Amino acid sequence: MIEFAPDQPRWRQVADVIRKRIADGAYPPRSRVPSVLQLQAEFGIAAATGQKVHRALRDEGLIYTEPGLGSFVSQPDTRPRT
Repeated sequence: MIEFAPDQPRWRQVADVIRKRIADGAYPPRSRVPSVLQLQAEFGIAAATGQKVHRALRDEGLIYTEPGLGSFVSQPDTRPRT
């Protein structure tokens, strides 16, 4: 568990941890990220909070969800930027 800061929503703080793990390579592309239940167990958060974490990371394009299989780290965008 982490020590939550009172001035920021918990879902945002947990998303920051997962985002850092992705950036550091702890969760490489196409690897599974913790499920909502696993987030609940690790961080002591509610299911709705875990769902917000997943939604935020999906909205950022960092993860994608395969129904019935789980959520996975997206491939980095390798297209040249213009």
